[in-house]
Amino acid sequence: MKSTAYFLTHSAAIFSDALESIVHVAATAMAMFSVFFSARPADRSHPYGHGKIEFFSAGFEGALIIFAAVAIAYQAATSLVLGPKLEKLDIGILFTVAASFVNLFLGNYLIRTGQQTTSLTLIADGRHVLTDSITSFGVVVGLGLVLLTGWSFLDPLVAIAVALNIIVSGIKLVRVSIRGLMDESDPGTLRKILSMILRERTPEWIDVHHLRAWQSGEIYHVDFHLTIPFYWKVDEAHEFQKKILTTMEGELGGGTQVLIHLDPCIPPACCTMCEIVRCAERQRQFVHRREWTVSTLTGPEAYLLSKEPSALVP
Repeated sequence: MKSTAYFLTHSAAIFSDALESIVHVAATAMAMFSVFFSARPADRSHPYGHGKIEFFSAGFEGALIIFAAVAIAYQAATSLVLGPKLEKLDIGILFTVAASFVNLFLGNYLIRTGQQTTSLTLIADGRHVLTDSITSFGVVVGLGLVLLTGWSFLDPLVAIAVALNIIVSGIKLVRVSIRGLMDESDPGTLRKILSMILRERTPEWIDVHHLRAWQSGEIYHVDFHLTIPFYWKVDEAHEFQKKILTTMEGELGGGTQVLIHLDPCIPPACCTMCEIVRCAERQRQFVHRREWTVSTLTGPEAYLLSKEPSALVP
């Protein structure tokens, strides 16, 4: 619809809108492949599953958007230099309005479905479609002003504005892709895990440190160190660990993998923050309950505590 509108009107603004949609078709093909591929179960070659292909998909789409923005800017600059030659703007506007409404509904549906399935690909695709819809409405407003004022140079100026708008969207998608491929920590995921840890915390949870988490598709991978009483038997520690694993994996969703490294407490350093009342091995009195936050469980403080337990002594 948008391409037809461009060939009827020769509008640089409509060209920008059409090119963005054409690029989106290619990006969606890649997105569809990544959705199917990421759903494949883990195997010997990919023990963590295939979910990370969604980050490649997001980066591919972002790169295509940036390419489209450059092409749009070039077309608009050419139109400014040579002078716009516009025709049948009223028909072109009708086609663009119709396409923008279709994209508005489609974009919201994709984002909602992506959030329900925790699919980065669907969310990224939905945001792109919504951006496309908003861009179309902006183009319609610009062309409406051209019809009202007769100032044809507004057309390439609107196209340049579209290029600037979508290049920001493209850069954001590339940033999401790099963040995922580099296993950058997601604050939202860490806060969610911290909330579960605080809810499950009992006096036997003497300390937690080295918390790490990353997401591959809809699967979370979580690992952390948990300090427990050193005098526990292996089977007792195993049952304690198993209960925590079952709870966390159940709340984070199917396929989630949680790895807990058990550390023995080290008297007398750990005694000052251990809340176990009846402990025959206690060498110091309890002093304070250590507050757990995302920063203390993941940052430098956690490494200091694990390497230098004597630092816990007040």
